[in-house]
Amino acid sequence: MGAANVHRLLIGVAALTLAACKGQQPASPPAPPRVSVATPIARDVTDWDDYVGQFEAVQDAAVMPRVSGTITQILFQNGQDVEEGQPLFIIDPRPFRAAYEQAVAATAGAQAALANAQTELARADELAKGNAISRKDYDSRIAALRTGTADVAARKAAEASARLDLEFTTVRAAIAGRISDRRVSTGDVVTAGSTLLTRIVTLDPIWFTFEGAESFYLKYVRQDRTGERRSSRYAPNPVDIQLADETDYPHRGHMVFVDNAIDPRSGTIRAHAELPNKDKFLTPGMFGRVRLLGSGTYHAMLIPDESIVADQARKLAYVVDDKGKVAARAVEVGPLVSGLRVVRSGLQATDRVVLDGLAQLQPGATVNATAVTLKPRAADTSPASQPLSAPAPSLGTLQ
Repeated sequence: MGAANVHRLLIGVAALTLAACKGQQPASPPAPPRVSVATPIARDVTDWDDYVGQFEAVQDAAVMPRVSGTITQILFQNGQDVEEGQPLFIIDPRPFRAAYEQAVAATAGAQAALANAQTELARADELAKGNAISRKDYDSRIAALRTGTADVAARKAAEASARLDLEFTTVRAAIAGRISDRRVSTGDVVTAGSTLLTRIVTLDPIWFTFEGAESFYLKYVRQDRTGERRSSRYAPNPVDIQLADETDYPHRGHMVFVDNAIDPRSGTIRAHAELPNKDKFLTPGMFGRVRLLGSGTYHAMLIPDESIVADQARKLAYVVDDKGKVAARAVEVGPLVSGLRVVRSGLQATDRVVLDGLAQLQPGATVNATAVTLKPRAADTSPASQPLSAPAPSLGTLQ
């Protein structure tokens, strides 16, 4: 190719490049992201803490014989309700009846001897008036009277003991409740205070026993000191209980006991609540979940859970000002209430909180905000309680 042709080719390329540059337009800035914003729902909230535990009988009595002997009758049906004092077992009473009758006869003999000693002393008193009896004989008759009196008392005590043994041959229910199955059969020989015959548990009222972590215990103690919430050691704080097949908490009771020490092996402290069980539906040993009043009443903001993001150890919510600028707010969160997350601090009732599109937001960025109205997402099924989690409580209630 000649020099002239090369020159013409370079001029053509330059011309095309210049034409392309003249036709290119500058890139327009991206449109601000569109987000939905809403003001929080302001409410007074009470926290409730969740625990897992099981029901326990207020009284659990082991039925044992108080005399040894042979079982001759069993007077109850396994697993039925029994009344206090109801006969349950009969131990062969014949040897105990014979022993009682022998004790009665011994008492009668001692009383006869005492009566004779009284007569002899009365006669000695008459003789002593005329100095017709020696002092030694007189003292002997006084001693005989004292011995007879003591012997009668001893015989009466033996008679009472024999009578009790005879009564104990009928083994009765010490408490009213539901009886277990029989652990012996007719003809078995049982030993006093050793052989387990059956057990009886009370059902109404019933206890719900559970254990709480040391951190929860510390929280409650500090709340009691500040007057926010009284300790369950002194106050009947309300509880609600849910069974394994239930979705709500229909069983209501109150706290009656907190243990006196934390178990060093588990780092927990034992407590129990008491609740009525009129229909005897609840049974000792049954598991359930309990929610316990976990705080006093406090003012909080409610926002959707997904509008809160985690930044290492912090929780953040994004808010938008009147100019569309985004700012991040550190928030302290609480339980879910009516399907929304409680925010204890970090937000005001007038803040416009970003509800969606959080992944594309940066503090200081501008957004195109569309205002919506925030509404509860679920019914509030928590109990309404007046103020009389540590770990964040799992439930709250609106006031």
